[in-house]
Amino acid sequence: MAQVNKPEMPNKAAISADARGLIRRAFKGTLATIERGNGYPYASLIIVATDPAGAPIFLISNLARHTANLAKDPRASILVDATGALADPLQGARLTLFGRAEKVSDNGIRGRFLARHPEAEFYADFPDFAFWRLQVEGGHYIGGFGRIFDLEPDELLVPLQGAEALLEAEPGIIAHMNEDHADALALYATAFAGASPGAWRMTGIDPEGCDLVLGQDARRIAFEQRIGTTAEARKALVQLAEQARKLKR
Repeated sequence: MAQVNKPEMPNKAAISADARGLIRRAFKGTLATIERGNGYPYASLIIVATDPAGAPIFLISNLARHTANLAKDPRASILVDATGALADPLQGARLTLFGRAEKVSDNGIRGRFLARHPEAEFYADFPDFAFWRLQVEGGHYIGGFGRIFDLEPDELLVPLQGAEALLEAEPGIIAHMNEDHADALALYATAFAGASPGAWRMTGIDPEGCDLVLGQDARRIAFEQRIGTTAEARKALVQLAEQARKLKR
């Protein structure tokens, strides 16, 4: 009897990492809220960034329909996709996150969002606009045909316990890297993410990695090990530069 090879089971840790990377790289998404008048789903386009844990953050107007919906019922979901210009978009990766949306007034959130979307600085302080975050309660990831997974919050978010010093220092680290080490950032992007050369900027750093942006292209650079302090961040960034130079030789 011919032997039938069983298909390999996907590595759940790798799937979780793919899903986390997808939301980290997203510039926009579809926000689904519950229509306050009739209870039907209401979908709208928003621009997104992430907080240090990887939860979606967004800036919306109090005058918008989706904001009125959230004020009545905070349950929501956000769809992000990486299908791009694929001839068959259903073969591309996409992720739906669901949970409850909440308003946030945190300078760190504001800074992270505007680092990803500098054009939003024009209206970010208008009195009718506010920052919101989706408190992730779960997710549904599709990485292409047959790669379909339900994910729990701990598989989607980076734990921040023990990293308080890093989060407090984040704005200073980002400013320092962008002002004094732009060459290293470009090296990270080209060596580790296969990106094109250019004036790459850091937009965020967290215990598991950092986020880089060039125009409408975003890349996630992972650290070899978890960090939680400024000293550990410096060491990790120096190690990345050394490794990237070796790869470029």
